[in-house]
Amino acid sequence: MDQLLINVLNGISAGLLLFMLSSGLTLIFSMMGVLNFAHASFYMVGAYFAYSLTRVVGFWPALVLAPVLVGLLGALFERTALRRVHKFGHVPELLITFGLSFVILELVKLIWGLSSMPFAPPELLQGPAFTVMQSDAHGLGLAWGAAPADRCASAAGAVMHCSTFPATRFFMMVVALVMLVSVWLMLTRTRIGLVIQAALTHPEAVEALGHNVPRVFMLVFGSGCALAGLAGVIGGMTFVTEPSMATIVGTIIFVVVVVGGMGSLAGAFVASILIGLLQTLPLTVDRSLLDLVQNLGWTIPPGNMLYSLMKITLAQAAPILPYLLLVLILIFRPKGLLGTREG
Repeated sequence: MDQLLINVLNGISAGLLLFMLSSGLTLIFSMMGVLNFAHASFYMVGAYFAYSLTRVVGFWPALVLAPVLVGLLGALFERTALRRVHKFGHVPELLITFGLSFVILELVKLIWGLSSMPFAPPELLQGPAFTVMQSDAHGLGLAWGAAPADRCASAAGAVMHCSTFPATRFFMMVVALVMLVSVWLMLTRTRIGLVIQAALTHPEAVEALGHNVPRVFMLVFGSGCALAGLAGVIGGMTFVTEPSMATIVGTIIFVVVVVGGMGSLAGAFVASILIGLLQTLPLTVDRSLLDLVQNLGWTIPPGNMLYSLMKITLAQAAPILPYLLLVLILIFRPKGLLGTREG
């Protein structure tokens, strides 16, 4: 039970990282109608900026400065390039952001090289955040940090299991939840949020009230890129900072956005948690459909395609489960789980 709880928490933390990424993409699409193919590249840039800044000013200032710098880069790109092709429709927007992703990748390789960077977490985030303990006599227990060795030792016939949860993943979950609340409050409870939402549906009225709509869109695009940069700082510290990190998450965040519903922030949150669990929980199940069939007393002759497919374990199939979910969503609910528009 203790290991199952840790696995669920790992899935939720992975899902919250996906939400940190997809929320910026969802914000840009819902407000501007632009599907930013370079979004994962801004995530990568955030990780590399934080790595370089950490060596100069430390991790905690870099946690703030790196997303700000990425947001400024995103705003500059919207002002100088994306705005010029916006009037030509969605295809030129897709192409220019797609091209930008390759430009960013090559620049990262030129500046930081091809190997991974040793981006270690700060001392406060090293080690476990808490330890889940399970014993036959007392059930589940929780200890902050690393539990003492004597509390995890089996004695007098009582079996004790201890499983730790990394502090970096716990910090990731806290940052993602704070970001979710902050973005929701900004969009629904502030004047800036009302202007942003009004600029999408009634740009002429917003301009008549004295607001600069192109500047509002630049702010939205830069903010979405800054959210990706923040995810890059957390992801680069927790996992690995390397040139391929954008490719690893690039496709899955579009799966999250489509499954949750194009332009739906709540849908992105639900889909992120669901896909995070789909990617994590099956990794602990080393059983296949063939095992189930054999337990029922049925026999499937080896050597055919059906036998080969049924021999695949759930852990082996885990990487394709989110994409199977995407296919099912597109077939049965094209607008997504909580979306209001299709496609």
